[in-house]
Amino acid sequence: MKTMADLESVVEVMRGPAVESRHRVHVAVVDADGALRAFSGDPDWVTFWRSAAKPIQALPVVDDGAMERFGITPAELALCCGSHSGTAAHVKAAESMLEKIGVTAESLACGPHAPFDEATRRELQEQGLEPVRLHNNCSGKHAGMMAVARARGWDPEGYQRVEHPVQARLLTEVARWAQMPAEAIGLGVDGCGVVCYALPLRQMALAYAGLAAAARRGEPGPSAVVQAMGAHPEMVAGEGRICTDLARLTEGRVFAKTGAEGVYCVGVPGAELGIAIKVEDGSPRAVAPAVAGVLRELDLISEDDFGALHPYVFQEVANTRGEVTGQVRPAIRLRAADA
Repeated sequence: MKTMADLESVVEVMRGPAVESRHRVHVAVVDADGALRAFSGDPDWVTFWRSAAKPIQALPVVDDGAMERFGITPAELALCCGSHSGTAAHVKAAESMLEKIGVTAESLACGPHAPFDEATRRELQEQGLEPVRLHNNCSGKHAGMMAVARARGWDPEGYQRVEHPVQARLLTEVARWAQMPAEAIGLGVDGCGVVCYALPLRQMALAYAGLAAAARRGEPGPSAVVQAMGAHPEMVAGEGRICTDLARLTEGRVFAKTGAEGVYCVGVPGAELGIAIKVEDGSPRAVAPAVAGVLRELDLISEDDFGALHPYVFQEVANTRGEVTGQVRPAIRLRAADA
């Protein structure tokens, strides 16, 4: 007889032959009709969507005319969807958007932080330079929000605040794709200073499934966003990050976006599926193994694909001498919704 532990999805941290720690994983797999197809843990777990909401937040850049009016390129649209690594290419793309919109980097509400990219971070340190707001991984999203404000004739000042019309517009978009009343969505302040949304994993997955289906039908906003993410995965994240490598590996079969505190979402246009994943304790080390494990369990990536992602999936645990003492690994067990 199976125990509850047998039915859980976890990411295990091994030390030698023994499991030292376990990160519990919740998963919801939903189709474009809103049916729950598979799950693990609690598919209705409520958490903040964080940066995994960015592809939805980027839709008004296209649908409200900002992309056309300001000549925003697909690569720049991908940056709006991304949590970039802060490289020179990312900074240049964000700066280009701001110039087209007619605002300066000082208008960005996000604070500066060190680039995620190690080489860029080291280069800044060697030159005695401090990171600027353009290095913030969310600077593309913020530029997109100001573009929407300009396109709609709204003063971009205070665009990050919940009472600003830009945030009201984005909440309407999130509610539309999640198919739930706006007043039922919990609101908070994200790490970059703008509004973020708390909702069930099932509704996050539904939004991604709907976006995948709409892109497949050729709807302008969804098509532009999904195509931009697929054509410019380096703008969605950066080199050495799973969002970028997963998009390259699958050649557009999926689009994927990470969020803080262990959230990750995937859309599958061909199957019109959405997947939402939450590592319960928010541990960053567990996210990539969980994502790859779920995609392999659903047969959305092949064994060869899974092997190509090996550095993300089976992370080495080392001691201070650099000796490998263990491994992080996925143990994903999905249940069919009718089981």
